[in-house]
Amino acid sequence: MKKKSVFLSISLALIFLICVFYFARPLFVNSPKNIENSASEVAIHSDELVFNFISDEEKYNKLYAGKIIEVVGFVKEISYLNNTNTVILYSKNATSGVICDILPNQKEKIESLKTHQKIKVKGICKGFLKDVILLNCYIDLQPNE
Repeated sequence: MKKKSVFLSISLALIFLICVFYFARPLFVNSPKNIENSASEVAIHSDELVFNFISDEEKYNKLYAGKIIEVVGFVKEISYLNNTNTVILYSKNATSGVICDILPNQKEKIESLKTHQKIKVKGICKGFLKDVILLNCYIDLQPNE
């Protein structure tokens, strides 16, 4: 009887660990903390990025969506609505830009930004609505372009 309870306890513990690994792993694999040190798959200017999506949204969704990209551009607007730090970059298109959802640990950098300042952001491209959307962004205040 004792062997059955030990076996059952070990089996339950093993099942629990597998479940924790299965459900918690995505939280660490796609962790926003990895953006800063991750290599970007695309480096592009905000004007070109917006133009690409406007000209052929389906094609560029396949190329950019879900990938870490670096975008160089000029700050159009800074927003802190709903505890979300957002920077919008200009594009040559008057009605579209690049919306960058900035990581919370970048607050000091966001507070030092000024409109029309040239910056580089690195984040995960989520696609295009009226603007290109980047999530989990890291800011580089001194782009070398």
